[in-house]
Amino acid sequence: MEQTSSSLTTVIKPTKGWVSLRLRDIWEYRELLYFLTWRDIKVRYKQTALGALWAIIQPFFTMVVFSLFFGRLAKIPSDGVPYPLFAYAALVPWTFFANGLSQSSNSLVGSANLITKVYFPRLIIPVSSVISGLIDFAIAFTVFIGMAIYYGIYPTMSVILLPFLLLLGLITALGAGLWLSALNVKFRDVRYIIPFLTQFWLFATPIAYPSSLLSEPWRTIYGINPMVGVVEGFRWALLGTETAPGAMIFVSSLAAMGLLISGVFYFKRVEKYFADII
Repeated sequence: MEQTSSSLTTVIKPTKGWVSLRLRDIWEYRELLYFLTWRDIKVRYKQTALGALWAIIQPFFTMVVFSLFFGRLAKIPSDGVPYPLFAYAALVPWTFFANGLSQSSNSLVGSANLITKVYFPRLIIPVSSVISGLIDFAIAFTVFIGMAIYYGIYPTMSVILLPFLLLLGLITALGAGLWLSALNVKFRDVRYIIPFLTQFWLFATPIAYPSSLLSEPWRTIYGINPMVGVVEGFRWALLGTETAPGAMIFVSSLAAMGLLISGVFYFKRVEKYFADII
């Protein structure tokens, strides 16, 4: 985007090649990012009977089901902590990721009227969809605090790493969301794949079971799924489990960054066609 001082005319040009990311535009449109994030938060609970309680209901009742079938009936080990707390500590970041993935994947199609009428960095739309989930995360996390107090388990000094682990989950959701949102504009059947992908990803992540069931080096290789590092990191930081993620976090971080970088490049590569085909 170029601007001439004499005529104050803004010229919008499509990106060329794979390197014209123009990420600086996001900072220039930061107010729009704020308003779109706030819009997503309000729309999510508009005309709902329970409102923000849905942020608690989803992970809590999933925890109840997992505790009944996996904890009590299947006797799945829980790294020495009560199974309900073991499962809920993983479901809090997982729910943030799953909702962010779903919202961002459908965000462009849902904002078709906005995209076809005015120019702004299209990247802002999926970014705002993921960021808006932080409110739900904070609400669900308060329930974990109450559960931890009830069971008499308190976090160690490792809890200071939680912001990094949350950022890792955000990066993973955004990276996958960028790929799927861009593909969803061209191939509308992508929206049918998203629920299946989320369900498959759920069981491919150690939420109902611990990654300690795997021996090395398979446990580290398992970290190729970025959410493995996030989930096990949350348990380690909040519950003080003995199975520290270690190299798993490093592998998950590399995988998450690779997913994000490739997603940004692909998104910027095809965004010039959004207004024409959406």
